[in-house]
Amino acid sequence: MVFSSIPFLFYFLPMVLVLYFISPRSMKNWVLFLSSLFFYAWGEPIYVLIMIFSTIVDYTHGIFIEKFLNNHEKKKARLVLLSSITINLALLCFFKYSDFFILNLNKLIGSDIAPLQLPLPIGISFYTFQTMSYSIDVYRRDVKAQKNIISFGAYVALFPQLIAGPIVRYQTIAHQLDERKETMDDFSQGAFRFIQGLGKKVLLANNIGLLWDTISAMEIGSLPLATAWIGLFAFAFQIYFDFSGYSDMAIGLGKMLGFSFPENFNYPYISQSITEFWRRWHISLGTWFREYVYIPLGGNRKGTSRTLINISVVWLLTGLWHGAAWNFILWGIYFGVLLIIEKQFLSHLLTKSPALLRHLYACFFILIGWCIFAFDDVNQVWLYVKALFGLTENPYWNTQTLYFLSSYGVLLAVMVIGSTPLPQKIATTLWNGKTETMAYGFTTAIFMAIIFLLCVAFIINSSYNPFLYFRF
Repeated sequence: MVFSSIPFLFYFLPMVLVLYFISPRSMKNWVLFLSSLFFYAWGEPIYVLIMIFSTIVDYTHGIFIEKFLNNHEKKKARLVLLSSITINLALLCFFKYSDFFILNLNKLIGSDIAPLQLPLPIGISFYTFQTMSYSIDVYRRDVKAQKNIISFGAYVALFPQLIAGPIVRYQTIAHQLDERKETMDDFSQGAFRFIQGLGKKVLLANNIGLLWDTISAMEIGSLPLATAWIGLFAFAFQIYFDFSGYSDMAIGLGKMLGFSFPENFNYPYISQSITEFWRRWHISLGTWFREYVYIPLGGNRKGTSRTLINISVVWLLTGLWHGAAWNFILWGIYFGVLLIIEKQFLSHLLTKSPALLRHLYACFFILIGWCIFAFDDVNQVWLYVKALFGLTENPYWNTQTLYFLSSYGVLLAVMVIGSTPLPQKIATTLWNGKTETMAYGFTTAIFMAIIFLLCVAFIINSSYNPFLYFRF
């Protein structure tokens, strides 16, 4: 079940909200836990058992870690932590990477081991990182172990951010799990944020995704240069509005239920360096790797050589986290190399360069990165790169290029503007900064109602409603 679907919008969500708000405080986490399991089981009826298993494992491990620490038995606590991390990573690797390992082993040694062909449990990369962060935080004494398994289960399975984040560390909402308060103001803000994200996903990402699907399905070796660039822009905007839209919906739903989830995007396409881009894109993932991999490895505290090694490890793992394919590993290495180059050589030069030049530099390398990310087949990546740089005998454009521009030019322009803070600045200027007035609230409500109705119409009339991050 996805947020941008009729079953979710008109059946699941209204029913959960009614049950949630009529339930006494002591039962609200029960409602969240059971409804989240149902939400997950809708698409993964068998794999919901894995989520329940992960919940029990990390709940139990957290209690034992705290017990041993309180008894000054740190070695035992460390062993329990290691057990928790091992079990979580074993589950993730088994379901996500076993076939990748088998296929590459077959190629390497000429064996004929049959792939397991296991369906990937939806959202396993996200909730695995969340449960691991809990055990680590208990060991670090950043949080106390959760004694109520239903409250902990609600954290692990929480449906607003279960499928694709943001990755919510336990310490971020530990207090909210038991002490949160729901208000009408938060509910209305959450509803507006949800509809904003729904609009991004349905009206923008889905429509520009049709263009990318059309171009990427063409014979790549015969793509004109301009068509290849149009396609790459389409994919860049699709993945941004798709993923940030889903994050907006998750944050909005959390707000409606009394939770405050961390932001996951901050206009990444206005960045003026690759370093800045990764501070603005998928913020919760970057934070997780910084807190639980980069800093424990030593961060930048042990000299230049060790810092570069740590960055390399983090970006190799970042690429691998996104998928079991060589293009994702290359994508992680690509950005790791760029970040090292910036840190070691370019930072001083970039600070002296004009802002426009810095922005163009960042956009260029970000787009090339999306080319690597978009194709599972590395050979296709190379063919597409050749098309981008005119390293073929194809024309620079053709009549189909002009057709794509005429059909999608306005939408691309809207998405360029929508990926910047400009719309928000315009709205604030129009209202002279008085965004707390009743008139502003009424106008916003009308606008959001129109967006919602348009989204519903698009969902009903279209069978094209992909979600790119489901596969991660």
